[in-house]
Amino acid sequence: MFTDPIADFLTRIRNANRAGHRVVDIPASNTKREITKILFDQGYILSYKFEETNNNQGNIKIALKYDKFTKEPVIKKIQRISTPGLRKYSNSDSLPRILNGLGISIVSTSHGVMTGKQATKQNIGGELICYVY
Repeated sequence: MFTDPIADFLTRIRNANRAGHRVVDIPASNTKREITKILFDQGYILSYKFEETNNNQGNIKIALKYDKFTKEPVIKKIQRISTPGLRKYSNSDSLPRILNGLGISIVSTSHGVMTGKQATKQNIGGELICYVY
């Protein structure tokens, strides 16, 4: 039993990146699916596939992205911000810029999971899930 499934999701991606794996399997949830879509849209992962399993939970297969020449992972750091023990919330005008705009923050809002830039444009705040750069 995981106390923080989002942290487990991020840790599996981080560990697979460091080990040089091409694909990582992660148990699915709706929030994890939305975070995966954001990572794909922002260019941090190569592709993803949602698979159904016998227990109706499903799996997410994520193909990790590496630089063609240096073979370095595209995701340099993926860091959990808000935890079950200490929730971090932010207003739309105080959402952080990551690496002066080169990274992204993923925010859970009342309108769904989105990047910090999208939340600022829509003028809504929420819970800071993680930073990716």
